Amino acid sequence: MKKDIHPADYRPVLFEDLASGAQFLIGSTIRTSEKGTYEKKEYPKVTVEISSKSHPIYTGEGRMLDKAGQVERFRQRAAKRK
Repeated sequence: MKKDIHPADYRPVLFEDLASGAQFLIGSTIRTSEKGTYEKKEYPKVTVEISSKSHPIYTGEGRMLDKAGQVERFRQRAAKRK
């Protein structure tokens, strides 16, 4: 790995998912005043609302849209206008 390519404040930061409670330790320069514990060590912590552990696309819980119903309702509205 090349030396001196990262900013001076680049360090491990703990990201915690609110929806699933999952934690990720990732190198980052983000500023935060919160602290969190990961594997018995303390790190700066950032809380996120959603991550790959809770997003429907990544968890396989994707929702199907009722496209056929939407098209039919559109056609009914268009027919009323004519």
